Amino acid sequence: MDLKVPITIIDELSEDVVNAKGLLDLASGEIHRIEYEDYDFATQGLPAHDQAYEFTVGLLSNDGKDVEFKIDVDKITGKYSVSASELLEVKVRAAKLFAGIGGKDMLQQLDAKATGGAKRGGSGGGRPH
Repeated sequence: MDLKVPITIIDELSEDVVNAKGLLDLASGEIHRIEYEDYDFATQGLPAHDQAYEFTVGLLSNDGKDVEFKIDVDKITGKYSVSASELLEVKVRAAKLFAGIGGKDMLQQLDAKATGGAKRGGSGGGRPH
C-alpha cells in the first residue's frame, strides 16, 4: 500500500523554529519530499545539526483539525521518520479526530476486513474452530 499524506514539519530550536512540508508514508513512517519554508538547506544545513536544535514535531491536518506527533531525525543520514509506535498512535488519533472513529471501532473494522466480514461469537451458522 502506498499511502502518503502531507504533513507540516517543525524543527524546534531554542530561539527559533524551522517550518517545512513533507509527505508521511503511513505504511513505513518515512517522511519524503521535505521542502523547507524560508530556510536555505543548501547553506544552513540540516536544522538538527544546529547547536540550538531541541526537537522535531509533525502536524497532520484535516479540515481545521490537527494531530501533533514526534518526528525522529537521523543526524547522520538527514532522514526524517516516525517510529512504529508513534505511527500507530498517529493513525488512531487521526481516525478519532478526523472521522470520529474510536480505537476499538477501528480495530473491529480491521478485524472484520481480515476475516472477510464474518462476525465473531454468536450462535449457529459459523465455522467450527
